[in-house]
Amino acid sequence: MSSDQLNNTHYDVLIIGAGLSGIGMACHLAIACPSKQVGLLERRHAIGGTWDLFRYPGVRSDSDMFSFGYQFRPWNELKVLADGPSIRAYVEETARAYGVDRRIHFGIEVTRASWSSEQKHWTVIAVNANNEQACSFTCDFLITCTGYFDHAKGYLPDYPGIHRYQGQFLHPQGWPEGLEYRGKRVIVIGSGATAVTIVPAMAGETAHITLLQRSPSYIFSLPAHDSISAGLRHMLPERLVYAMARRRNIYLQRLIYRAAKRWPAQVRAWLLSGVRKRVGPHVDLDNFSPKYDPWDQRLCAVPDGDLFEVLRQGKASIVTDTIDTFTESGIRLSSGKTLEADIIITATGFLLQALGGATLDVDGEARAVGNLMTYKGVLLQDTPNLAVILGYTNASWTLKVDLAASYVCRLLNHMDEHGFATVTPRAPANEMQSETILDSLTSGYVRRGGASMPRQGRELPWRVMHNYEMDRRILLKLPIDDHAVEFGAQSDTRARLKATCDLPGLG
Repeated sequence: MSSDQLNNTHYDVLIIGAGLSGIGMACHLAIACPSKQVGLLERRHAIGGTWDLFRYPGVRSDSDMFSFGYQFRPWNELKVLADGPSIRAYVEETARAYGVDRRIHFGIEVTRASWSSEQKHWTVIAVNANNEQACSFTCDFLITCTGYFDHAKGYLPDYPGIHRYQGQFLHPQGWPEGLEYRGKRVIVIGSGATAVTIVPAMAGETAHITLLQRSPSYIFSLPAHDSISAGLRHMLPERLVYAMARRRNIYLQRLIYRAAKRWPAQVRAWLLSGVRKRVGPHVDLDNFSPKYDPWDQRLCAVPDGDLFEVLRQGKASIVTDTIDTFTESGIRLSSGKTLEADIIITATGFLLQALGGATLDVDGEARAVGNLMTYKGVLLQDTPNLAVILGYTNASWTLKVDLAASYVCRLLNHMDEHGFATVTPRAPANEMQSETILDSLTSGYVRRGGASMPRQGRELPWRVMHNYEMDRRILLKLPIDDHAVEFGAQSDTRARLKATCDLPGLG
């Protein structure tokens, strides 16, 4: 479709992003609001978002798939921590199953969204990546499903002497296709989910691979396959087995999180004892002993202890130290030790970015996301007809996406039933806290970029709870109409723009 054809295309609901969150949101709308004209804008040329972007060896989920999968479409495989291609295929198949794949405009990067109170709609300005021409859309309700990190580039510290290094240097977010690492010496810098995934995935082919971390993370082992569900499948219908596994895993996630917050010393001891059993006596346990308490940062899960196994076998090693300088052939550490490498991979995290980098304005007045609170963790303060869909950081991402999407559908149906055209959360002047919605974590990416994220208040509905049980009640059970939201009536004279797109299934 040309930029001229895209201009002035109007939707009842427009979703930015066709990754896990955007496809989930679109499917919820197809189920609960089937009469809505829905469109999706995706900057990439494929469905999947994060799962289309990341192509490094071993890329996989770091949450179990029974709770990471959509509530409305069961994950029926027995793989607990699924690989990236499987997740991407699952999201693509879900989009096709609910017909939302036909509603996506690919190669469209949103740069600005402007609300007009007079026209009661959003105008979304974007760039068509194919020809770099501007195009525009309008919509009654705008939903951003862009996650919270910058897809264009990952975080790269300012390493001393990096210009001296003569080997291959890369970030997992920009993994080159066909990278040859067989028989090479490799260093992976980092201690998070990406680092602990790459090391065991590459260890079988490298000459040696070293995980270099400035500080440790908590790492625990999960079974690669769900043997309980495998047994139950012989006696019960698949859908029932999925529901039971999902309920069980959600309960276990919440139990571990609550225990970590209430009894951090005991949970720490339990996690470290699991590591000791896996790595054996010859690996220093200090490399797995963070200075912070469990769940101050996200825990790292490894399937069947694969990281521990390659360490035990000597195929990989782990070093906890800081970098003094890069050399021509590797890294000199602050301890004086030198690590030689043909390839250095910086799994050092990502950069936070709100709304996929787009800007907002309301009647010409800029809205800085970092100065606004979220209402029920979904709507944005003083900003009409806008939802921001973000998943959990302390549980499976999709659990919150499903809840938030269900709430948005409830809200839209409520507005239709009562003839409302607009909804705007209004917060008391003294409600805002300095905390962002991610401040339950102390991770480096939160400290670096937290100021760009929405903020939260002292009390509900402005407080972000990171609590599945409470969010179920808040988003699915409590009345839509309360003192914190302001509804605006539909105008009889309002001009309704109609979709002009010629593509089948769009509009």
